Amino acid sequence: MTSSFRSSAEALSERIKVSFEFFPPKNGDMESQLWESISRLAPFQPDFVSVTYGAGGSTKQPTMNTITRISKETDLAPAAHLTCVGSDKATVDAVAREFQAVGVNHFVALRGDPPEGVGAAYQPHPDGYANGAELVAGLRALADFEISVSAYPERHPESPDFATDIDMLKRKVDAGATRAITQFFFDNDIYERYVERVRRAGIYIPIVPGILPIHNFGQVARFSKLCGASVPDWLARRFDGLEKDTETRALVAAAIAAEQVNDLVERGIDDFHFYTMNRAQLVYAICHMLGLRGDAASPVGAAA
Repeated sequence: MTSSFRSSAEALSERIKVSFEFFPPKNGDMESQLWESISRLAPFQPDFVSVTYGAGGSTKQPTMNTITRISKETDLAPAAHLTCVGSDKATVDAVAREFQAVGVNHFVALRGDPPEGVGAAYQPHPDGYANGAELVAGLRALADFEISVSAYPERHPESPDFATDIDMLKRKVDAGATRAITQFFFDNDIYERYVERVRRAGIYIPIVPGILPIHNFGQVARFSKLCGASVPDWLARRFDGLEKDTETRALVAAAIAAEQVNDLVERGIDDFHFYTMNRAQLVYAICHMLGLRGDAASPVGAAA
């Protein structure tokens, strides 16, 4: 390795920022996997780690437990997901204050999916926040929180067109959002065109790409149909015939995600949000290939 190449790689790793999303565990085995994953990824010094939250507050306590432990046992900055589905404003505000009391100063504010799941008709609570923009405004009225919101490079499946979708993002920004994290995507041209649309609309907050390493192609393909994310034909071909070959599948998945991230870096992107699915192996590999290192960045068990 030449000194100039080494300097370039070091400069890249110094400007790259990452954040990780986790979900609350439902049982003891899942809890062990979660904390092994957090332990393995923590040395990369993420900008923050977010913890998801169920529709209608269905997972508030598990989310609270996870956030509390992160605050007490790590140096990580926790961000709590918060939705307004099925709750009145007073309840949502009270939950936000509970999170604030355990050290949360950053929320990922989402309208949320209906309790029936993605694709079901959304009905706002009659006394609640009607959408993500209203939720952002409500949080901003409580305290000077950092507030991240969602963005959709292929537009939200309920939006009739991009103009409507981007108008909602603009409303969230005007209400006080400080960052947007995108739905996952697999075609970087789609992301780049979306950012161009957003900037033309006068939106200048960071639009952080959400990256989903593919642990199970079939599951990702089915979920993509529900949430309106396209799956390129070339991506399906990469996994063809690997249904029972877990080792090769993991290698292919890591290579695909690394290719995507490296291409985004070449396009000038230096901030990435990883949907970890509580599994560390693929995210660890991608961060390592980006040049990120940590003093204790070593395996701590079968986190993946």
